[in-house]
Amino acid sequence: MTSKTKTHIYHAIVKTTITYAAETWCLKAKPVAKLNPTEMEFWQRSARISRKDKFRNTTRIIKQKMNVTRSLLDHIKTKQLQWYGHVQRMEEGRLPKEVMKWRPPGRRKRGRPKLTWAEGIKGLMGEKGLMEEDWNDRSNWREKII
Repeated sequence: MTSKTKTHIYHAIVKTTITYAAETWCLKAKPVAKLNPTEMEFWQRSARISRKDKFRNTTRIIKQKMNVTRSLLDHIKTKQLQWYGHVQRMEEGRLPKEVMKWRPPGRRKRGRPKLTWAEGIKGLMGEKGLMEEDWNDRSNWREKII
């Protein structure tokens, strides 16, 4: 099989299966730590590079060999920002928008505060240099998040 065929298989089957409903994930350290090795294992097997082969930076070499431009984590972040913009452009009263705005009553238990999905999105927007109202212009939003 050629590397082009393997790339098509990756995008059609592997990436879509792994990132199913990734728009709603809260990106914490543990799931992210599992994503990167899973992705690299696929590319390593596709490139026919054994773990026994001694390479200093196998990630870079494998990605160059298989013509990989974006990582799985970058894809998930883009999907999350796309979903956020899509829901923000919805009319008031729609269920997804109401759920996104809803905050549970009461207080959290003591200890370190848990990272919420909304806080993660705000962090992603900060990374990409996006402002709160940028989602109003759909074409500009799409350019900035990709």
